[in-house]
Amino acid sequence: MPTPQAPFDLLLLPTWIVPVEPAGVVLREHALGIRDGRIALLAPREQALRIGAQVVRELPDMLLCPGLINAHGHAAMTLLRGYADDLPLQEWLHERIWPAEAKWVNEDFVRDGTLIAIAEQLKGGITCHADMYFYPAEASTAVHEAGVRAQISIPILDFPIPGAHDAGEAIRQGLQLLDDLKHHPRIRIAFGPHAPYSVSDDKLETIRMLAEEVDTPIHMHVHETAGEVDQAIQQQGERPLARLQRLGLLGPRFQAVHMTQINEQDIELLVASNSSVIHCPESNLKLASGFCPVDKLWQAGVNVAIGTDGAASNNDLDLLGETRTAALLAKAIAGNPSALDAHSALRMATLNGARALGLEQQIGSLEIGKQADLVAFDLSGLAQQPVYDPVSQLLYACSRHEVRHVWVDGKALVEDGRLTRLDEHELNERARAWGERIAQR
Repeated sequence: MPTPQAPFDLLLLPTWIVPVEPAGVVLREHALGIRDGRIALLAPREQALRIGAQVVRELPDMLLCPGLINAHGHAAMTLLRGYADDLPLQEWLHERIWPAEAKWVNEDFVRDGTLIAIAEQLKGGITCHADMYFYPAEASTAVHEAGVRAQISIPILDFPIPGAHDAGEAIRQGLQLLDDLKHHPRIRIAFGPHAPYSVSDDKLETIRMLAEEVDTPIHMHVHETAGEVDQAIQQQGERPLARLQRLGLLGPRFQAVHMTQINEQDIELLVASNSSVIHCPESNLKLASGFCPVDKLWQAGVNVAIGTDGAASNNDLDLLGETRTAALLAKAIAGNPSALDAHSALRMATLNGARALGLEQQIGSLEIGKQADLVAFDLSGLAQQPVYDPVSQLLYACSRHEVRHVWVDGKALVEDGRLTRLDEHELNERARAWGERIAQR
């Protein structure tokens, strides 16, 4: 006789399950079983109920899908939300943001800002985020405490930054942090050279060598504006992406953020190197940086994920809203209403993000053996009726306010819309206090 299966720790019974892989599938009247923090069963609900569970959770009118993955952001910049609005990128960066960061950013700023960002992201269904900011050790501590998953990038520039006197010190700190957290189940460390125009060849070559040696990703702003590309051609005689290819940085571990300026040569380099592109449509729109041709990249076979960027340039960390914007923008740019359909857009916000971060074996889809990072959206509201295609309804008729439950490693971090491990009131007070302090100066 076959050995009976042990009861699940948690059995979820939603109206719809969208596993993302296989693509385009919607399961109705199915159940998802969780055991030891992993997905242990995906089966018709009658079959699952025969096995039993310590906790059985009915989720009527809810869509269960993988936790959303925010593939690019600057979490602690929540404390600069609205501080420098309606400015072009270089003025925004050089005259407002960098001076403010030089004055205010310290360990407390990063710890508080990161926790506030994590809370906002969790309430919007984001279970994993890629962070690129100063004092990465503090950001890692916040991620650990909050119970979420993250890629933390070590910021590297040619000039001093908060927490590091030079690039060499930043790299040394990064290697130490990587060693300290190499066995952490939810945190991965990456190298984060800021941009081609702010990091010299010798430092990029060092980063490439170290990334290969320790097998860690490289996360970088690339081709964010036309001015950046034009300046590189004038000064160096080649496009930034071509320079990065020449220096050996492109490859499966390379994450190119923004990429609003793309020609056929760029696409060929991305395809040949199997690099990923992180699309941040709302930040690009707000800073008038340009348009990433997502459909063209998708059709060429480039892995495209999605990020919110920081709250200082977006101004929210709403990945579902970001994904809707990405889908609508892709259609307009391609001149094709079928470009980036709802299922593909959800894949971009989940499995494609996991692939970009090198985590596709752990998260990004609801498959047996993967970590139970999940989000349940409530489709029972008047604005979501009637439901013909739940994925289409999720993308085009829902907002982050429809998030009801969020789990990471099978642990509930949002229950009925409320945070379980973070004190929202306390974080709100911290944000207000920082805002008052910065505004006074």
